[in-house]
Amino acid sequence: MPYLTVDDVQLYYEDQGTGQPLLFLHGWGTSGRVWGAQQAALVTDFRVVTVDWRGCGRSDRPVAGNNLAGVLADLVELIRQLGLPRPIVIGSSVGATFATELALARPDLLGGVVAVDGPAYWPGQGMPLAEIIGEMRDHRAEFVARWVPNWYAPGTSPALVDWTVRQILDSGVYIDELFHLFATYDPRPRLPQLRTPIHYLHGELDAEIPVAVARACAALTPGARVGVIAGAGHMPQQERAAEFTAALRAAIANLTLQAAA
Repeated sequence: MPYLTVDDVQLYYEDQGTGQPLLFLHGWGTSGRVWGAQQAALVTDFRVVTVDWRGCGRSDRPVAGNNLAGVLADLVELIRQLGLPRPIVIGSSVGATFATELALARPDLLGGVVAVDGPAYWPGQGMPLAEIIGEMRDHRAEFVARWVPNWYAPGTSPALVDWTVRQILDSGVYIDELFHLFATYDPRPRLPQLRTPIHYLHGELDAEIPVAVARACAALTPGARVGVIAGAGHMPQQERAAEFTAALRAAIANLTLQAAA
């Protein structure tokens, strides 16, 4: 299996196809597997890279570095080691925050960002973080089993919910540090300075991070657009895979035109 090493941490990644590079970032506790439908659909037209960021999936589970700075440093090094020329970074949930922050910190590296059901801002919007922090510490398995169904729209297959629960419980406990960071996270004051083209895609029925969050962020971001995936919750790339992939293709085309302008 393909791994690269960053500061003694092994990160699992998959790199397939040729052409314009797309770098996919999963959300908290899951893995690159959440992008399986998009990998299969896009690999014939793009260079598709997925990564399990530190603490998740098939990557190492270090005690340290499970924070915004640590993950961003990993991503910069991954882009360098794989030789990705100005990739479009597609991030889901916390992965959307990573993508946005990477664009703010290193606009020279990226060709665009697609923020999927993120980034959130707290307090006032998004998930009840104080409750989550305590429950994840003291009742991890029970809480995850109660919490994850809320990520999905009503009527979602129980098999998909159960698979997501298993991924989270298989990830490292140290990634919970991110909840402390995002308890005070708010990118809105800096979004007007974002010069990397960005497109927001959001599930219509997201009960974790409401679509109003994406609209508020887009209103502050130069040139940003919002696409809403009807009938989807917090994981539209899995819940409505065909519709999401079509919207993603359109977003990539729009970002490519913006970057070339």
